[in-house]
Amino acid sequence: MTESIQSRVRRIVDASPVLDLHTHLFAPAFDGDGPQRFLLWGIDSLLTYHYLQAEFFRVRTDVAPEAFLASPKADQADAIWRALFIERTPLSEACRGVVTTLARLGLDPGDASLDGYRGWFASQSPSAMVDRVMELSRVSHIVMTNEVFDEAEHAMWMERPESLRDPRFSAVLRIDTLLDDRSAALATLSRWGYDVSADLNNTGIAEIRRFLREWIVRTGAVYVAASLPPEFSFPSPGRPDAQWRDRVIADALMPEAAEHGIAWAMMVGSRRGVNPRLASAGDSLGPADVHSIERLCDRFPRNRFLATVLSRESQHALAVAARKFANLMPFGCWWFVNTPSLITEITRMRLELLGSSFIPQHSDARVLEQLIYKWNHSRVCVADALAAQYAGLPDLEISDAMIEADAARLLRGNAAQSITPGE
Repeated sequence: MTESIQSRVRRIVDASPVLDLHTHLFAPAFDGDGPQRFLLWGIDSLLTYHYLQAEFFRVRTDVAPEAFLASPKADQADAIWRALFIERTPLSEACRGVVTTLARLGLDPGDASLDGYRGWFASQSPSAMVDRVMELSRVSHIVMTNEVFDEAEHAMWMERPESLRDPRFSAVLRIDTLLDDRSAALATLSRWGYDVSADLNNTGIAEIRRFLREWIVRTGAVYVAASLPPEFSFPSPGRPDAQWRDRVIADALMPEAAEHGIAWAMMVGSRRGVNPRLASAGDSLGPADVHSIERLCDRFPRNRFLATVLSRESQHALAVAARKFANLMPFGCWWFVNTPSLITEITRMRLELLGSSFIPQHSDARVLEQLIYKWNHSRVCVADALAAQYAGLPDLEISDAMIEADAARLLRGNAAQSITPGE
C-alpha cells in the first residue's frame, strides 16, 4: 500500500533534528552541585509550571493563591497532581504535556502518587538528563535566555564565564530592564561602573553601547532579546521613559547588534500581572503594534530582527510584514498561541504567505523535560500544516528528499541562519 503524504511528512518531520531558538533552560554548570536555581527539571518542577498553577486555581477556588504559592514546591505539586490529573481528565495542553513527557520517559502517567516519579528523577544527574531529554525530543541545540540584570546570573558571568560554556547550549542577552525600566537600569548600570544618566547624553549612549558590547562578548550571545508589552511602539510618543527606550534602541542597540552581526528578538504582547495574586501565572496578552516592527526593519536595514507576537490577531500582520522586509524573521508560537490548534493554523498561514522562510516553533521550555512534549506535539502540527500545503500541489511529485529539505529548513536551518553572525 502506498504511504499517504501525511504519513510520509509526519515520519520525516518526526525524525528531523530541531534547533530550539528560544527556551528558559540553562546548562547544568549554572547550578553546579547546588540546588535547582537555573536549570529546572523533575516532576515537581513539571507540575508547578505556572500554566498548571493557573489551571489549578480555576478548579480549586477555595485555595488562596498567596498561601498556595508560599507553600513548599512538593506540596504544590501534590495538590496539582490530585486536582488536575487524578480527580479530572488531563485535557488541557499543559496537562497533556505532562502525560506525554512521563510516557516518553518510560514512566506510567497514571500513578496516583508522585513518590515513584520523585524516586526516578532523584536517581538521574542533570547533565545526563539533558542528554536523555535532547535525544528523546530530537533537539540538537538549545538556546538559553540569560537575564543579565538578574544579580545572581550577572555574578556568575562575571566570576566564571568560561565554566558556563556548554556545546549543547547557546546564550542570549536579555535586556528587558534596559528598555522597560529606566530607573532600575540607571541604578544597576551605575552600580556596575557605567557612566549613565537620565537625560542619556552622548556619554551615556557610549556607555550603554559599551555595556552591550562587553556582555555580548562575555556571554557569547547569539542574539539580543526583549519581551515587550502590547503598547510597545517605535518611535514612542510622549513619556520620558519611552523616549529613553527609543534612544537606547536607535543609538545603542541597533549599532551594536549590527556591529556584531546578531539579531534583536522582539517578543511583543505580554501584559504582566493582570492578576497579581497569581504571580507569574497572572500574566496575560494584548495585540502587538506590527507597524512599529515594520518601521524598525525599514529604518535599520543593516539589522536583523526576529519577532514573535502573543495574540492570535497579530499573527497575520506579522507574516505580511515579513513579506515586505527580508531582515525580519517570524519565529515560533509563543505562550498562549502555543497550543496545537493554533500552531497548526498559524503555521499554515505562514506557509501560504512565506513559503518555508520562517521558524515555525520554539519550545519556550522552562523545565527541561518540557522539551519532550512541546516538540512531540509541535512536530505533528508542523507536519500536518506542511502536508496540507503539499496536497495543494497535485501536479507536482513530492519526493522524500523534498520533504526532508523543507523539514530541515523549518526546524533548524532558518534558526541556525538567524543565530549565525552576519555582516
